[in-house]
Amino acid sequence: MKIYTKAGDKGETAIIGGKILSKSHTKIEAFGDVDELNAHLGLILAFMKGTNTSVLESAQNCLFVIGSMLASEYEKPTHGLSLPLEAVTRIENAIDEMQTLLPTMTHFILPGGSAEVAQIHLARCVCRRAERAIVRLQEMEKVNETILQYLNRLSDYLFVLARYQASQTGVREIKWLGNI
Repeated sequence: MKIYTKAGDKGETAIIGGKILSKSHTKIEAFGDVDELNAHLGLILAFMKGTNTSVLESAQNCLFVIGSMLASEYEKPTHGLSLPLEAVTRIENAIDEMQTLLPTMTHFILPGGSAEVAQIHLARCVCRRAERAIVRLQEMEKVNETILQYLNRLSDYLFVLARYQASQTGVREIKWLGNI
């Protein structure tokens, strides 16, 4: 099977089910942002060798399901894939567990401190962008509500993970003090 089809050479692409859309369509933007987020999680996993990565690995699988759900028509779900509400709960539990090991926040935190921590913050930003794209899509068509819940919680998880990884690796959090 060839990887290129030349079908997209004029700025259009087919979603699951065969419907043709412009590559600038909000639906394409939304699942493209989810795909980009998944790649960022892959980079975080490369940084986190030897540590507990099960939540991120699960998130990558969930993001693939989300991408598939977004790449199909709502009325014609793709291959029975769904995002269970338990996926949101799994992330909430991971957040709660990490937060018990962190000091209480007293300041806003600037992204950085190490390449790993900065990458986690970058993934959080991409997650928020994907969430915004899906909100725009939801204004045009029906979107499974668990998708937004999941992405909202995943961005929270990534923020806490950045703090946690900084703590675990001895990286000082950069506090924003409001001065320029």
